[in-house]
Parts: sequence; C-alpha cells; structure tokens
Amino acid sequence: MSKPYYEFFCPVKTIAGHQALEHLPFELAALSCSRPMVITDKGVRGAGLLALVEAIFASSHAPITVVFDDVPPDSSLNTVRTAAASYRAHDCDALIAIGGGSVIDTSKAVNILVSEGGDDLLHYAGAHNLKRALKPLFVVPTTSGTGSEVTMVAIITDTDAGVKIPFTSYYLLPNAAVLDPRMTLTLSPLITAATAMDALTHAIEAYTGLAANPMSDAYATVAIQKVSRNLLAVMDNPQDAQGRLELAQASTMAGIAFSNSMVGMVHALGHSIGALCHLPHGMCMGILLPYVLEYNESANGDRIGELLLPLAGPEVYAATPQSRRPARAVQIILLLRDNLYQRCQLPRTLLETGKVSLEQLEAIADMAINDGSIIFNPKESDRGELLAVLRRAWGA
Repeated sequence: MSKPYYEFFCPVKTIAGHQALEHLPFELAALSCSRPMVITDKGVRGAGLLALVEAIFASSHAPITVVFDDVPPDSSLNTVRTAAASYRAHDCDALIAIGGGSVIDTSKAVNILVSEGGDDLLHYAGAHNLKRALKPLFVVPTTSGTGSEVTMVAIITDTDAGVKIPFTSYYLLPNAAVLDPRMTLTLSPLITAATAMDALTHAIEAYTGLAANPMSDAYATVAIQKVSRNLLAVMDNPQDAQGRLELAQASTMAGIAFSNSMVGMVHALGHSIGALCHLPHGMCMGILLPYVLEYNESANGDRIGELLLPLAGPEVYAATPQSRRPARAVQIILLLRDNLYQRCQLPRTLLETGKVSLEQLEAIADMAINDGSIIFNPKESDRGELLAVLRRAWGA
C-alpha cells in the first residue's frame, strides 16, 4: 500500500558501464568546464587508478589541471582547507572525486569552500545551510559500499574538537556518478566483502525502516538482489568485471534508497562502535545486520520476510511458508557471512574483530540511543534492548 505522503529525490546522473570513464570529459564539456581538479588519496594513485583517468583526460579538451591526493581515511577540516586552497591557486572550475567515502566527503566539503568563499567550513555545518548551487562535482567511486556518490551528506572530522561534523544539503549532491568496474578490480577481498555488506545493509534498512516508500523500495530490492547474486562470484573471481559493475550499481541504488527512506538501528549501533572502537563501518554493518533484523521481526516481520525474494530468489521464496520467511531471510544473511568469513575472514561477531570488549558494550548502547538513525527503526528500543542486541552480536 502506498504511503499517504512521501518524498523521493535524486537528481544525480548515473553514468555506468565498462567504458563509463571515457564519457567523463564530455560531461565536463557540457557544463563548459575546462580546468578540473581531481581529489583522491594515495591508495588510489598507488593502485594505478588515477593513471587511467589521467590518460583519458590527456587527449580531451580539458586535461586535469591539478591532483590533490592527500585525503586521509577520516578527512579533516584542515584537509578540506588545503585542497580548497589548491583549487583556487590553480583557477579550477570543477571537481572530480576519485575514491571511497572519505574522498567523496572531502570533495563535497571542498566544493562548499570554493563555491561560497572563505575558509570557515563550520559555518555551513548541519542541515540545509547552503542556499545556492555549487561548482560542478563528478564522483568516480573506487569502492562499492558507501553510496556517497548519490547522497546529500558529507562527514568531516574536526580534529581539534575530536568530533565528526555532518553537512547536509541538496546542493551537496554531485552532478553525476561514474560507475566503471575498472575502478574496483583492484579492491582486496576483505574490502570488497565489507563494502558490499555496507551496501546490503543500506538497502535492507531502507526497505524495512519506518520511512520506506514505493520508490525507495524499488531501488532497495534490486540492490539487495544484485549483492546477493554477485558478491560471492566476485569473491571467487576478483577480475569478474561484470560482477564488479553489478556491485557498483547495487551500492549506488542502495544509496539512492536510503537517502530517501533513511536507515535504522544497524547504523545507530554501527556509528557508535565506529566512534568508540574504530571498527570499519562496513565491518560493523555485516556483524550487526542479522541480529537487528531478529530484534525487529516482532514489529515488521512481513517486510523482513519479503526480503527473502531478492536475497534467495523465487524458488526458495515460494517454497518457504510465509510465517517462516523472516527467519529464513536472516538465515540467508548468516550463511552469506559464513561464506565471506571462509573467503577473507570478514568478522561475523564483535568478538572476532578483537577490537571490542564486553565492557565497552554499555558505552556503545549509551551513544547509540541518541543517534539520529534510531528514529527510523521500525521497533522502538531502550538501552537494555540495545545492549541485548549488542551482546548477541558480540559472541553469537
């Protein structure tokens, strides 16, 4: 049944395919841009991915003007200011982000400064404090998980205060996302698995959360299906270009879905574990997802049961009685995690990470209860219930 009211918004153009990168110079030319700046990190350069992009632009009307490759894993206000200063010094007129979540967030934040002027990024922190369009921004993801290429959010660390600052605005949405499997072929098995579990969690929470709507459902279910059908094949054959493209599309589609219907308890707990224990986000998602679904089943078991179709296919779905579909969906996810653990030792529990102690669970629950994502979880929870989920995830 359709909701009585919902909103759905994603103006980001998607350019996807085995030669998608070759279309990027045309996209810049269409916006009369001729002096692009690339923002990336040392890992992307070291993997040879930057050279591929540079070769494509070398024969175009607008060769890359300058490359900033000093983005750290957790970008900071200082990094953003330094990159913005380089953009201005080289008189650039567009930004190209080539990397994962930190690079994309950095590029969005740099775009604020070079478009609005000045160095006070904190002036624009929070929600919807930008009032006009920014410079052209194109995003080339090198992981298949965050969905940042289609979100209106950037997270930047204030290292002096020791906090992460969110920036949210429709004007932070890139002009286009370029999905080319050549950019993810060099991902390690562990990162491939962790980022795919991030995308899967985005899609599942988008589908099962309180703000789900028919439009976000369409993107979420296809994203779930693409991860389910392609992840293990890519793990077994990392050079599977078509599989890599499918995972990239799944990440983008999941990003569109959760941007419009939000996420829930998995992310609330994951944000807190990441902040307190410094566990990678995708790893947190894969660990927590099945236990949060088990917790939520009493509130939205029908929706969880519907996940079985994209997770396991029509034959398994049809052969499973309706009352057993929620548990079977969770079982499929647990089996996927076991298969990933066998292939790359992606942890299945907090205990297996070696970075989270039982004594830290209470502090994690205290932080998670105040996380904004918890608002959209389909079942309300108190501190004790969050602790119960965390204990299941710690050593189930």
